Amino acid sequence: MIVSVENLTHNYAARTALAGVSFAVKDREIFGLLGPNGSGKSTLFRILSTMMAPASGRVTVAGLDVGTRPAEVRRRIGVVFQSQSLDRKLTVEENLCGQGHLHSLSGVTLRERVDEVTARLGLEDRRDEIVEKLSGGLKRRVEIAKALLHKPEVLLMDEPSTGLDPGARRELWQYIEDLRANQGVTVLLTTHILDEADRCDRLLLLHQGRIVAEGAPAELKSRIGGDVVVLEVADLDGMQRQLAERFHTEPRVVDGALRVEIANGHRFITEAVEAFPGAISSVALHKPTLEDVFLDETGVAIC
Repeated sequence: MIVSVENLTHNYAARTALAGVSFAVKDREIFGLLGPNGSGKSTLFRILSTMMAPASGRVTVAGLDVGTRPAEVRRRIGVVFQSQSLDRKLTVEENLCGQGHLHSLSGVTLRERVDEVTARLGLEDRRDEIVEKLSGGLKRRVEIAKALLHKPEVLLMDEPSTGLDPGARRELWQYIEDLRANQGVTVLLTTHILDEADRCDRLLLLHQGRIVAEGAPAELKSRIGGDVVVLEVADLDGMQRQLAERFHTEPRVVDGALRVEIANGHRFITEAVEAFPGAISSVALHKPTLEDVFLDETGVAIC
């Protein structure tokens, strides 16, 4: 395993940010940490990126202990932070050269690395442009280029799609998948965006510092075991009770509506509307999503 986390715990005063978290990331995997604000994913990211020492537990990257050998770990990882770390007044190439110097790169080696990452990320014709004039998607590409300059084995990305429009987000993921396929880079990212999480090979769902589920997106969604039906009704408590009695299901009140997980949802809708004429004002049917999985496991929405 390229990344291993064992029984990791971290506290901020009286608040527990991580409580006994354990997982492993395989080589060349795209692994996602999914959870809302306050779930612990940002603390976990800081520990993995050596910005913070773990209070207890053990974390290794490429066999190196993050707590005792942080300098060596930094040579093996590339980090793309949620907030921009570029110097807006410098050119793309100046930003990359500055990053290279931090990794003791210079001369021909540095020039070759800059040529390589700008070609890989489609930035060749942008090298002389001032960063502040670039679009959000291009800035994100420069951030990734910086992180890849020293050829890391693991790329850590904190909320990589922050501030990007849908088109730029799709483009970003093409580069992420290309990195894994053609350069063998392992990618570990944090996110709260569901369609982004769906593109990961495996996911870790975090809530209040604890793991609530782990697995491939399709595997996690299969736990729901049917369709998800959302009913808007005037009498939530009464209808919740009546649906439970008639259909032997367990409706849940979520955001002012009744949510029902049931096989053959289209048939259930027809039967429910016929059974309670005039009581149901609207219905919606969808296949299970990661939002549904998180809601099932925690009782709260992810956003």
